[in-house]
Amino acid sequence: MSAELLRSPLHDRHVALGAKFASFGGWDMPLEYAGGGVLREHAAVREAAGVFDVSHLGKARVSGAGAASFVNSCLTNDLGRIAPGKAQYTLCCDSSGGVVDDLIAYLHSDDHVFLIPNAANTAEVVRRLTEAAPDGITVTDEHRSHAVLAVQGPQSAEILGKLGLPTDHGYMSFAPAAVGGTELVVCRTGYTGEHGYELVVPWDGAGAVWDAIIEAGVRPCGLGARDTLRTEMGYPLHGQELTLDISPVQARSGWAVGWNKPAFWGREALVTEKAAGARRQLRGLELTGRGIPRGHMQVYAGDALVGETTSGTFSPTKKVGIALALLDTAAGLADGDLVQVDIRGKRIEARIVKPPFVTPSVR
Repeated sequence: MSAELLRSPLHDRHVALGAKFASFGGWDMPLEYAGGGVLREHAAVREAAGVFDVSHLGKARVSGAGAASFVNSCLTNDLGRIAPGKAQYTLCCDSSGGVVDDLIAYLHSDDHVFLIPNAANTAEVVRRLTEAAPDGITVTDEHRSHAVLAVQGPQSAEILGKLGLPTDHGYMSFAPAAVGGTELVVCRTGYTGEHGYELVVPWDGAGAVWDAIIEAGVRPCGLGARDTLRTEMGYPLHGQELTLDISPVQARSGWAVGWNKPAFWGREALVTEKAAGARRQLRGLELTGRGIPRGHMQVYAGDALVGETTSGTFSPTKKVGIALALLDTAAGLADGDLVQVDIRGKRIEARIVKPPFVTPSVR
């Protein structure tokens, strides 16, 4: 392991559980655990419950008079649509309409917004907000002040309820709570498509909360299963489906853009692209033949090259290969059409489908 990789406050616990580690956004994080593996961990979340350490995710706080209005003038989605105690998926774009990062904004009050960006992009998001912030508004990087534990699956509410945590708040909302003497925030959010929660916990209190969840019978899950779960849902991953070269319009993430807002970063470029129509769009591919697609594989319709995969995996739920791909709109392809994915020099047939690939439970 590179000495430069950061570690979660739960690192020693992951080692004790026999975790296999990998680098995620500059952090040394568990990929899978001994006695589990991606397939079993994936199944645990779809069928029961699993817990992920996602403490590598960024954390930043924007505070001061008018903090929410300031954030709203920068990020794409419209914070005015939600009330305090609610969370919102949003995007940080640059002037070209490209995506610097996608993140969750937690609205505490008009003067307080807590942000969870992706690990690798936290410093850049904080830098951009700090440079734009007017006097009286403070942007604080709290990346290593909090851990984040994601408890996901159909049994997640029952399990957290046994720990005395609130579980009946609605999707994309949050509530303060405590486990033992550790205060935390229970967020009704997640990245798996299943009913679940993300717990924002003080860094030094993460061990006790993790132990309580494990003792309640929840299977620890690594970021390998988190990726197969999110791909089955068709959720974008920054760096793959969203980049500085892939706009929200192309990624079919326009629902996270407040088109009627007078200002946000990248607005002019995105409004122009939306009006003209994107030259490519993100689609789902479900293989009809045997093979496991990965990112950056060419997609053909007959002899014509029509796009490239952005993510691909074996779906543990459907037992087939699935992928997300950017396909040229000029090709005129529709859901149900057949294309071919070039997997190591062999073209494997796939059907264009509209994600999610599985039926979600999170509503």
